[in-house]
Amino acid sequence: MAIEVFGLTADGQAVHRITLQGGGLTAKIMTWGATLQDLRLEGHAAPLTLGFPDFESYPAYSPYFGQTPGRHANRIAKGQFSLDGVDYQLELNERGITHLHGGSAGTGKRLWTLDEHGRDFAVFSIIDPDGQSGYPGTMKIEARYELKPGGCLSITYTSKTDRPTLANIAHHSYFNLDGSDDILDHELMMAAYHYLPVDGDQIPTGEVASVAGTDFDFREMRPIRRMGAEGQQVAYDHNFCLSPARGPVRTVALARSLRSGVAMELRTGEAGVQLYTGFKIEPSVPGLHGKTYGAHAGFCLETQSWPDSPNHEGFAGAILRPGETLVQHTEHVFIRD
Repeated sequence: MAIEVFGLTADGQAVHRITLQGGGLTAKIMTWGATLQDLRLEGHAAPLTLGFPDFESYPAYSPYFGQTPGRHANRIAKGQFSLDGVDYQLELNERGITHLHGGSAGTGKRLWTLDEHGRDFAVFSIIDPDGQSGYPGTMKIEARYELKPGGCLSITYTSKTDRPTLANIAHHSYFNLDGSDDILDHELMMAAYHYLPVDGDQIPTGEVASVAGTDFDFREMRPIRRMGAEGQQVAYDHNFCLSPARGPVRTVALARSLRSGVAMELRTGEAGVQLYTGFKIEPSVPGLHGKTYGAHAGFCLETQSWPDSPNHEGFAGAILRPGETLVQHTEHVFIRD
């Protein structure tokens, strides 16, 4: 376990990075965005996640590589929602049309405090103030990273608020299990019978659609590579519906690379998981090991409440009230043949 200064923010604040080891994993996590900057598996040379070797590239180029977006991850249509009869307008930080990942100064783009740490764990916290990006209430969020036996990366988010608000914290690593240029030949299976179709702004239409007979059927292990009707790779950036509400932690997905023999089991208590296959990745600076990342260089499995849930009756919601404690727990378990 080591702590070092990894860089400086634009206003001169130090960004610290801590190295954790345990369960056959080595993780490097920095205080900016509570970001998983690098993750390695013993006996496997390539990084398991996408990232940059220096801090300065993150604010300038990162599409949330390993970051912790909040206070509401994913999209909210027109940045608008109503809660207890009060209408709220959030920052429109995505093309001036939608609200994405808590706004331009969301929790994934600010400094967190390193509160506790040991050889195999670290706890970070942040205060998201009342009015930040338009959200009501002051919210405190804790992020606990822990490396457990058996190749398990455990991430737990704990949130409390002093006013009714929205709360949906997610982990946003891009995974690549073999170090190849793209992840389209990775295989994936998800325990989801339904998904949320989206409109041209990537906002859910309100339909909860069956995956049966569609390009979104991952109920059996298959390659991510799938050519759509126009002969191009299907652009996956959709919420897959795991359950109608948050529940017990259970296995919800399995990804693997036949090339490397590395697999990742995903366990969570969340109601949804956003599969994003990185088709918009195009940073103009090198990533880890000097590798140039292009489209589909990594895939995300963002465990979460359903996107735009305040605006759709019946969607697994993200409302948090005073006196409640929101606990969101996810485990990434890495296995090597």
